[in-house]
Amino acid sequence: MVEYMTMAMLVKAPERTLRMSVLAERTSTSLSRLSHLVKRLENRGYVRREPGPGDGRFTNAILLPDGVRKLESAAPGHVAHVRQLVVDNLSGERLRRLGQDAERIVRRIDSPAR
Repeated sequence: MVEYMTMAMLVKAPERTLRMSVLAERTSTSLSRLSHLVKRLENRGYVRREPGPGDGRFTNAILLPDGVRKLESAAPGHVAHVRQLVVDNLSGERLRRLGQDAERIVRRIDSPAR
């Protein structure tokens, strides 16, 4: 799940590239754990790491074409799994409430800090 989420964050990023620290934050994982995960993805040819241009103090993770293809092929199974875990276990009313709660949370996240 975390590998899928990591590649999904990268595919949405400009040039399919994110700083490792930003990627760790977006995937809710520690930088250390993300580093191990990205190494596995590198070994499979899905991701590449390189120093940030002009500033070698940070590292970028870059999703490669094979990673995009893997993500696309995994998406239907991922959606089915999430549906089985979440959607299929909730009544229509609970799903409606979950949607309302999610909208409320997203609005709060997107609102300027007070």
